[in-house]
Amino acid sequence: MDAVDQRIIAHLVSDARASFAEIGGRVSLSAPAVKRRVDRLRASGVIKGFTTIIDPAAVGWTTEAFVELFCTGRTTPAQLTVATRRHPEVVGAYTVSGEADALVHLRAADIGHLEQALERLRAEPFVTSTRSMVVLSRLVESPTAIPAPD
Repeated sequence: MDAVDQRIIAHLVSDARASFAEIGGRVSLSAPAVKRRVDRLRASGVIKGFTTIIDPAAVGWTTEAFVELFCTGRTTPAQLTVATRRHPEVVGAYTVSGEADALVHLRAADIGHLEQALERLRAEPFVTSTRSMVVLSRLVESPTAIPAPD
């Protein structure tokens, strides 16, 4: 992946609906050349797909929290994956270093809904305890961790 590929990716992240011609104009390539590069990036797994980003508040999910999960000794990442996918409020789940075994990002309609989601998460057989942090405001959120090269 070269600097042009990185710039193409940055433009797609910014606006996945941009045409190959629009992107080509920004990176000094023809539309067919951009298409070939995007096809190659998709085939190699760099680009996994295209998606729509929804504003959670616009659909009524205005409450969010991060929950540290503390689990029984032999809980595997695969078990955590299966369990957290059962909960529609889970928008992200990660194994982490430190005291907790996992960090789960939840979104809910309100505090009552969040409490119900937490209770269901706590009921998973391997969860021994949790520690929650309710989000007051989102300061920075980016759909990608790859900045465009200068």
